Amino acid sequence: MNKNIILAGVGGQGILTLAAVIDHAAMQSGLQIKQAEVHGMSQRGGAVQSHLRISDQNIYSDLIPLGKADLIVSLEPLEALRYLPYLSENGVIITATEPVKNIPDYPEEADILNKIKSSGHKYLLVDAGKIARLAGNPKTENVVMVGVLSDFVGIEKAQFEKSLKEMFSAKGEKIVALNLKAFNLGYEHAQQ
Repeated sequence: MNKNIILAGVGGQGILTLAAVIDHAAMQSGLQIKQAEVHGMSQRGGAVQSHLRISDQNIYSDLIPLGKADLIVSLEPLEALRYLPYLSENGVIITATEPVKNIPDYPEEADILNKIKSSGHKYLLVDAGKIARLAGNPKTENVVMVGVLSDFVGIEKAQFEKSLKEMFSAKGEKIVALNLKAFNLGYEHAQQ
């Protein structure tokens, strides 16, 4: 089992928490992981990305070469486009559809989504903001995306749920329940 995943978004969206949940679930499943991240100007809404490599074998580099990513998971659609050169021929794009308009000349949303659709890759567009609000808190978009991507990673759903419980337990049962609901709504969305 080998999975190369690029996680992308802008500061404040929870990319590093998203990576931490996947890391935890992978380690608890007995898998090897390597992760590299770039925070950029994250506190000012700048780009944040993480290379995440998961395997049942030794991993010798934390960076994913061009054309070798199995998944691009983005919490912002323009950021998904930025990393297309990293996607393998059979790779999948999973992106939230709600933009973060952090630059003055942000492209038209329809143009961005059309470029993703016409990229020649499989894709899954997710209204993660809407799903997070259904879960009870718009800040759970990143956990919604964990639920969406969980089926693509090769780690059991139950392990992701266990990892969420362990990682958020210090914040109380309400926060654990909220994140589990967001995860499960994302998982159900991907199943459709």
